[in-house]
Amino acid sequence: MSNLPSCPQCASEYTYEDRDLFICPECGHEWSQSASEENEGGLNVSDANGNRLQDGDTVTVIKDLKVKGSSLVVKVGTKVKNIRLVDSDHNIDCKIDGIGPMKLKSEFVKKA
Repeated sequence: MSNLPSCPQCASEYTYEDRDLFICPECGHEWSQSASEENEGGLNVSDANGNRLQDGDTVTVIKDLKVKGSSLVVKVGTKVKNIRLVDSDHNIDCKIDGIGPMKLKSEFVKKA
């Protein structure tokens, strides 16, 4: 599995490398490797204990969370694998088994 960065435009994970550029086949965005290296440490997200989170980390939910628009609840201790950090109010984008895609706030998780 390659360690190519996701597309900064559409967040697609299907990017490929062509000489010194990264290219997204879904939206056609092109960016240089040096720009990608500068943005690598750009998002500074910490969990409830102050540990820095990165894309691909596994986290554990530390509080029961109600799923908006549903009667489902994400229980304490639920492990969430392969998170993706995003720049918004809910700064973790993930998929939870049995629930589906969700956005979480980093203050309600701890790094596993």
